[in-house]
Amino acid sequence: MDLLIPTLPTLLQELTDEIIKSAGIQLYIKRDDLIHPTVSGNKWRKLKYNLEDAKTKKASTLLTFGGAFSNHLYATAAAGYALGFKTIGIVRGENNAEKLTPTLQFCIEQNMQLQYVSRQEYRERNDQEYLKKISLQFDNPYLIPEGGTTSLAIKGVQEMTVEVEVQLGKKPDFYAVAVGTGGTAAGILSEGNNLLAFSALKGGGFLEDDIKNLLPDKKKAGTLKLFTDYHFGGYAKWTPELITFIKEFKINHHIQLEQVYTAKMFYGLYDLIKQGYFAKNAVVVAVHTGGLQGILGELKGS
Repeated sequence: MDLLIPTLPTLLQELTDEIIKSAGIQLYIKRDDLIHPTVSGNKWRKLKYNLEDAKTKKASTLLTFGGAFSNHLYATAAAGYALGFKTIGIVRGENNAEKLTPTLQFCIEQNMQLQYVSRQEYRERNDQEYLKKISLQFDNPYLIPEGGTTSLAIKGVQEMTVEVEVQLGKKPDFYAVAVGTGGTAAGILSEGNNLLAFSALKGGGFLEDDIKNLLPDKKKAGTLKLFTDYHFGGYAKWTPELITFIKEFKINHHIQLEQVYTAKMFYGLYDLIKQGYFAKNAVVVAVHTGGLQGILGELKGS
């Protein structure tokens, strides 16, 4: 990763407003959105050791999976281009070249080859026989799962929690994070931390098992509480209420959130704070997982 020099440790910034003061808690935001200009947030953490492994194995091509708004595709395209890998993205859904999302347009600009597949075929992305077929089709590339979620990714996320403990001088009472594939959540949990996980997906109850199945040692894990009611319609969907929340959050804290992941997590977290979920003096660290390249046009410069 020598060509992808990060800003480490990332800032741990305390937030304060009337809601936080009234609850009597300490709320911090781990600014992993500042880790790298194009490979930001949890994607840098999760790709770090996967890319080192690919280099060690002398792979020339990376192949991975994602949807039209995938932060992971964006980050893999950027990292692959910088490090001299050829990249291939298996994209869920039809090819709409005339109406590409900014994420997919960026991937193309980074020379990523996009291969569109049906939603039915995309469901096979973790099936071993399907992966064998894909590997043969693309001349045995280095495979990175959707979201970059592997045991190597968990190792990268664990390093983030080590940074936080040094910055705080202790473990926080809770971490909070948005969840898509579960790798970041598993990395946090695996270090014995208590985690509040907010699903960005509609019907995301299955994520609890997915996260626990990723843990390298379940006995050392902290406690997990998964919230599935803050998806705002589902993955990459949002409502005017969420957009208003993003704008108000930026006014109050001068920090930009995005509508796919981080805003949903913070909206849910603030809802819990207002409900009295946390004991007085609780210390909560919310992780900003990046993804700002995908913000809506109406939020840029707001």
